[in-house]
Amino acid sequence: MIYEVELIIMNKDGVRDPEGETIQRYVVEKIVGNAVKGTRAGKYLLFRVDSRSPEEAVGIVRKLADEGRFYNPMAHRVIIRVVGHEDRGH
Repeated sequence: MIYEVELIIMNKDGVRDPEGETIQRYVVEKIVGNAVKGTRAGKYLLFRVDSRSPEEAVGIVRKLADEGRFYNPMAHRVIIRVVGHEDRGH
């Protein structure tokens, strides 16, 4: 199967997010006022992984993120999840 696996990298809680703060202050608040109470920015990557199971696909992306140093474990948290799949033959 081919699995679509998301990798989302966000600053950990308590770590400043200047990009999110800027979006909040100069875009969100100007358009909708104070209805939105906070904005966080991050990095989003989508991988198409050929594997035998969703768990294996997640493991492949986790290995890639960890060994490829896509994030700083001291400052970031990662979310890895399968969002879709398709048969290899289709």
